[in-house]
This record gives sequence, C-alpha cells and structure tokens, in this order.
Amino acid sequence: MDDLALLQDAAKASGEIAKKFWRLKPEVWDKPDGAGPVTEADLAIDTMLRTELLEARPDYGWLSEETEDTRERLDHEHVFIVDPIDGTRAFINGAPTFSHSLALAKNGKVTAAVVYLPMLDRLYCAALDTDATLNGTKILASARKETEGASTLTTKVNLADHLWHESVPELDVHLRSSLAYRLCLVAQGRFDLMLTLRDTWEWDVAAGCLIAERAGAIVTDQRGDAVNFNNARPLLHGLVAGPEGIQSDIILRLAPR
Repeated sequence: MDDLALLQDAAKASGEIAKKFWRLKPEVWDKPDGAGPVTEADLAIDTMLRTELLEARPDYGWLSEETEDTRERLDHEHVFIVDPIDGTRAFINGAPTFSHSLALAKNGKVTAAVVYLPMLDRLYCAALDTDATLNGTKILASARKETEGASTLTTKVNLADHLWHESVPELDVHLRSSLAYRLCLVAQGRFDLMLTLRDTWEWDVAAGCLIAERAGAIVTDQRGDAVNFNNARPLLHGLVAGPEGIQSDIILRLAPR
C-alpha cells in the first residue's frame, strides 16, 4: 500500500472513532498553558493512528498534537504529521466541520496528505505526483486576481490595523474552525484566500498545505517564505494561501514581522 492510500485508510478509521463520540458529550480536558481543549475522542484517535501508522511504517517519525513531542523525529527522513481532530471546539459543540488531518513529510516537504471530514463525508487528498481531489474528483483553487472583495477564511484578529502596512484590505471574511478545512476550501475554490498571522502548529496545516498547492494555490508563511515541516520547534510564521496574484499582494501589504 502506498503512503497516500495508507493515510486515506487511517483517516476513515479516525472518522469511525469520532462518530462514536460526536454529540454524545465526550469527556473534555483543558490543556496546560491555554493550549485549548482535548477530548477523549482526540486521544483515542491519536492512539489508533500512532499504532497503525507506525506499525505500517516502523522507520518513520511521529509528530502529533496529542502525543508528547520528542527530538527523535528529527532523526527520521520521513515523518507523519497528524492532528487527530482539527477543530476540537467544533467537535465539542456538535458542529460537523471538524476534520482529521494526516500528512507525511520527507526531508521537510509534505509528500502525501489527507484531510477528512467524516460527518460531511468529504475526503480531500493529494500527493506530490497527483492532483488534489475531493472524494476522488479533481479540485482547483480560485483564479481570482483582485484582492479587494476576495472571499477570505480568517478571523478578526488577523485584520487588526497594526498587522498591515497601511490600510487593511477590504476582504469578504468568513470563518471555519479547522485550519486544515480552511486550506481545503481554498483548494476547492469555494473561497479565494486563507489567512492566519499567528504562529501556526505544523499539525494543523501540513496536510492542507499540500492539498492547496496541488490544486494550484500558492502557500507561504506570512513573510512570503516557503513552508517546511518537521522543524525542531514545530511552528510556522503564520500562513497565507490563495491565487498567485492575491497571495503575493497580501504578503506585500503585511507589516514586517
């Protein structure tokens, strides 16, 4: 079984576990240092994924939101980068827009990626040598050229005046709780742009970045630099994804960081 098929099977298995807890008041804990909530479903999925994926690829490294990180992964050429449930708050609130985000990186570059929304039956996939797909059908990012009015997945905190050179662009702002899903919606062309200016955990976006790129979107950090994964501290300097013209215009308008 190739890596993409392995991730697809694992994502579907994750969905089966999530369905057993969704809207059934799973046990919830708050992580230390204000890192957000975690549920018994997150932990059950993480355990399953770590067991199944590393059994299939015992020489690969492991990075997951719900597994204590170690530097051991830095010694591996291939590393799984996983968020068992991206959008945990949505999951807790009974919203269907949470996702399972599974990626495989080789020497810092994502080579296979799956984002699965089990309650909506949406399976987004891509590999370095394939198109991005939704449920097996090719998807393409927006070809919009004008920044003003671009439909944008972001939060109000990213539109604060001090984050921009001059005025904040006039964007048509929307929200989805899962960063992975936001990137997939850009890949699908349902929205033009995805923007987050906070430090961004790798597991939230690794899979979505490749899916958006294979759909034709440009994806960089907020400085305009290419994103690399399996860093010693697994954080990116924000993320901007969208059509080439809009994406580059946004980067130019952002205040230096």
